[in-house]
Amino acid sequence: MAKNLILISHGLFCEELKKSTEMIMGPQEMIHAVGLLPEEGPDDFRAKLEKTMAGLENFVVLADLMGGTPCNVASRLIMEGRHFDLYAGMNMPMVIGFLNGALLDEEVDLVAYGSTNIHHINSLISSVDDDDE
Repeated sequence: MAKNLILISHGLFCEELKKSTEMIMGPQEMIHAVGLLPEEGPDDFRAKLEKTMAGLENFVVLADLMGGTPCNVASRLIMEGRHFDLYAGMNMPMVIGFLNGALLDEEVDLVAYGSTNIHHINSLISSVDDDDE
């Protein structure tokens, strides 16, 4: 299991996702956030991402959106020979799943962890109400 997690996104989403996760899991030095700010272009973002990666040996990258600049920049690094796992569509369950896996020293299927934690609450409430009748 990777020892570090890099969150990348448009704007400050990655930083706020880290902060929100820390509200639940406590401070996390293994999570690093790199956001693409409105005044930056792909080259600026790449420089920031490479600077973050330079200090890490073993990491996974979670991107906010497939096809967006942060994910495309990270994808380009992989195509140029860098070795790391990159996932798009990050959400808090994926981050928590990563942290739980790191704590237990177990591999976690981040895609499954993220997607199986998506629920339509109205449907769940309706099914509970139907069971009560």
